[in-house]
Amino acid sequence: MKLNLNIQPLNTWITSGKEPLVIAGPCSAETEDQLVATAQLLAKTGKITALRAGIWKPRTRPGEFEGIGSIGLEWLKRAKEETGLPTAVEVATAKHVEEALAAGVDILWVGARSTANPFTVQEIADALQGVDVPVMVKNPVNPDLSLWIGALERINNAGITKLAAIHRGFSSYGNTTFRNDPMWDLAISLKTQVPDLPIINDPSHITGNRDLIGYIAQKAFDLDMQGVMIESHIDPSVAWTDAKQQVTPAALSDIIDNLTLRKAEVKSAAVSDKLAELRAKIDKIDDLIIQKVAERMNIAEQIGKYKKDNNITILQVNRWEEILKKTTDYGKALKLDAEFTEKLLELVHTESIRRQGIILNEGQEQVEEKLTQA
Repeated sequence: MKLNLNIQPLNTWITSGKEPLVIAGPCSAETEDQLVATAQLLAKTGKITALRAGIWKPRTRPGEFEGIGSIGLEWLKRAKEETGLPTAVEVATAKHVEEALAAGVDILWVGARSTANPFTVQEIADALQGVDVPVMVKNPVNPDLSLWIGALERINNAGITKLAAIHRGFSSYGNTTFRNDPMWDLAISLKTQVPDLPIINDPSHITGNRDLIGYIAQKAFDLDMQGVMIESHIDPSVAWTDAKQQVTPAALSDIIDNLTLRKAEVKSAAVSDKLAELRAKIDKIDDLIIQKVAERMNIAEQIGKYKKDNNITILQVNRWEEILKKTTDYGKALKLDAEFTEKLLELVHTESIRRQGIILNEGQEQVEEKLTQA
């Protein structure tokens, strides 16, 4: 289902002429010298579209550095005057919005913690009524696409048409590689539902590790995201917040130089024809996959009826473990990723269990109606 948001194209409100689009700057504005010096070095690279800096920082625990506060807006103004870079700041309250706009900040963004709270988003949206300013909305901390879309809708309903999303990853238990799990499928789902919405990737918060920023940035551009937001500090080793995920302006320049930018549109007739041929093959295979899954579900329903007649439980753990091992081993032999094979099998198995549960727990006269409605 596609959503109809009233959105202006990205190139109407960020027109630096640089490619790729890069928003960069320190996680936190710490001192005037630190912010201005970082901005100057970033500007000298000639590769930065806009300057970002955290002025108000939502921290997990009290006592941690929560941002320099409003005085930082004056530093940001000076950085803009000396470099010519437009500026971007996170806002979490109506007062933040008012102060940022009064200081001439060019772009506002709503942080992940704020996006998770509709009351907070609505407060920000109310403060934006009648204002013509670009706003970017980060995904919520938890993997909830509806919350993300809801925040975008609230801001759009306030009359903000210069709108973008920021993909910064999601919190998840057991995640060790990245600070926040990218969960690319959620970002892709957002793009599918709102095709005209620009999505900016935040590899700094996804990785939590400067060494992986280039890898994530490349993947984001490969997935047709429109830009990146990367934290950059003149000396990350002494940064007051998120030191491990910040890079120097010189390192950022190297990261950008090593990115390969690909186009979403195909202009070559020969390439287009070859893609059409290969996609036609995939379509045929997809049709076969759906047919086979449907056949499997029909057999699962027959098993459910047999279990009901013989008072057998739906789940036999030993049987499931046998299927899981056999199928993942087979997948490996066919060069399929084990995690992918397991997830696919779990989806199919869960649907089989659901259908058998309907059969075991309701009268036969209701079964066909329930399965048809599913």
